Amino acid sequence: MNTTTARPPQTLCRAGVARDDITPPVGIYHRMWGAARHDRATGIHRPLTATVACLAPVEESEPAPWFVIALDHCLLWHTEQSRLLTELERRTGIPQSQIVLAYSHTHSAGLMDLSRTSLPGGELIAPYLERLAGILARLIEETRSHLIPAVMEHVIGRCDLAAERDFPDPVTGQIVCGFHPGVPADDTVVVGRLSRLSGEPLATLVNYACHPTTLAWENTLISPDYPGAMREVVEQVTGVPCLFLQGASGDLGPREGFVGDPAVADRNGRQLGYAVVSALESLGPVGCQLVYRGAVVSGATLGVWDWKPLGEAESRQASRVDRVRETVPLAYRPELPTVDDVEGERARWLAQEADARARGDSTAERDAHAMVERMDRQLTRLAVLPAGPLYPFLLEVWRWGDVVWVLLEGEPYQSFQQILRQRYPGTTIMVITLANGARCSYLPPISSWGRKIYQESIALLAPGCLEQVTEAAVRAIGRLLAR
Repeated sequence: MNTTTARPPQTLCRAGVARDDITPPVGIYHRMWGAARHDRATGIHRPLTATVACLAPVEESEPAPWFVIALDHCLLWHTEQSRLLTELERRTGIPQSQIVLAYSHTHSAGLMDLSRTSLPGGELIAPYLERLAGILARLIEETRSHLIPAVMEHVIGRCDLAAERDFPDPVTGQIVCGFHPGVPADDTVVVGRLSRLSGEPLATLVNYACHPTTLAWENTLISPDYPGAMREVVEQVTGVPCLFLQGASGDLGPREGFVGDPAVADRNGRQLGYAVVSALESLGPVGCQLVYRGAVVSGATLGVWDWKPLGEAESRQASRVDRVRETVPLAYRPELPTVDDVEGERARWLAQEADARARGDSTAERDAHAMVERMDRQLTRLAVLPAGPLYPFLLEVWRWGDVVWVLLEGEPYQSFQQILRQRYPGTTIMVITLANGARCSYLPPISSWGRKIYQESIALLAPGCLEQVTEAAVRAIGRLLAR
């Protein structure tokens, strides 16, 4: 181990960044929560944004550039997402394998589901998705036509906004989806400072694991939830776009959440934003490392360090680009319901909803409608599952210089990123979930199964699948680091 130099993990690359407003129109279908009583969005808390970062190797002859699109949406269902990716490929000529939709996972952006066009505000969904495709295609073209030499330096920050959210109700014993003060939560924030080689900033990347569920069924406003205020704080300091990349947050949510007050979302966002700014302040000059200069005799003999540009060997290492892309075959859960099963249960809940409405029991009516909504979403998931006994789970691992990016679909629990970082403690690892969707739904660990938690109730894959994906990622990282 070299003890005379110290440097932040760095990536030398070519980069381009572009952003635009993608806020849906007021009045669009917005009912994301089963307990909600409204259908249409009544206003805008903060605008939604799409920010595209095009990252390419230093040498143009090396692998083609990748386009990471930080998108302020909960997610798009598989059908709508496939249409969007196909349209982006048609308009730009960029293969879908080079495009990553990285959803922030805000639950207040509206549910962009084309099967709901007959509902109030649903008539605005298709035109909105068409406009979104045009905006993203333009941003992709803008970034790839303005690639410049760049360096991204990474630093680890800490923020305790995220909290464990599998809480045993003290009265019923049921595991509810809410703040659990008795269990620790992953507080890791991976921050990337992307700059021109001359030192001017280009963007900030923030990788953090926490469900954006501050705002819930009482909120009727379009909102990016806490990532909106987080970006505002960071961008006021840096003057450049901030991209939020969601981590492994299957069992993590904000300590204070499920409210209707946008001020709480802003407070949560500022908490994370200040943590990001604090981490950024620990970085030195762009493209440099600390080098030990030697001893200076004073009242004590002092050890003096100076910032120096990277040497040739360090620059070569920071320029390395490599990628592992593999499909992990995973079993479906044995008791996976059929479409007929779900439709039958949906009909029962519809009957209970009608009965409660007739009796004037608004609470029972709300709860029954929430279960109807849950069945509707389960039908949507089942309709697009690949045929056969195994689910083809896509896992991508990128090496950008000193840093490893792990991209995967779905919503794994925090243990996924914790194990990767424990296995490779000397490597900065960014874990980006909901990468191109969540067709497979939640990935809880084996220890959570059998407790009747929400994430288990809608999981589509068998117990043990999270552990299989984790080990596949561990092996993929090992292969990249060994090359």
